[in-house]
Amino acid sequence: QVQLVESGGGLVQPGGSLRLSCEASGTLLSFSDMGWYRQAPGKQRELVAPIPPHNLIKYAEDVKGRFTFSRDNSKNTATLQMNMLKPEDTAVYYCYLDEELGPGAIHRHWGQGTQVTVSS
Repeated sequence: QVQLVESGGGLVQPGGSLRLSCEASGTLLSFSDMGWYRQAPGKQRELVAPIPPHNLIKYAEDVKGRFTFSRDNSKNTATLQMNMLKPEDTAVYYCYLDEELGPGAIHRHWGQGTQVTVSS
């Protein structure tokens, strides 16, 4: 059983920074991908990083230049450094990990989510 534990969310003023971390535990058959989504109130969940294709790390348009994604595949950890935060970044941030079960078979695991609130 794979579990994802997120940490680092909280309340921050506009212009501030937060660093989200995600750590996977348990036994994986094969690691495929790891990253972050977010869901603001009343909106659909959106992918923050990385945006496919994954040969280069790309970001959602509205976080480019402000957020930095990093991943350690050997440790099954992912981080999201968020700088110059804006009120519109307020959302629940979810870590995901894709596990390859076999050829063409991917199972996505989700973290429980961590709340990020940007407000003065």
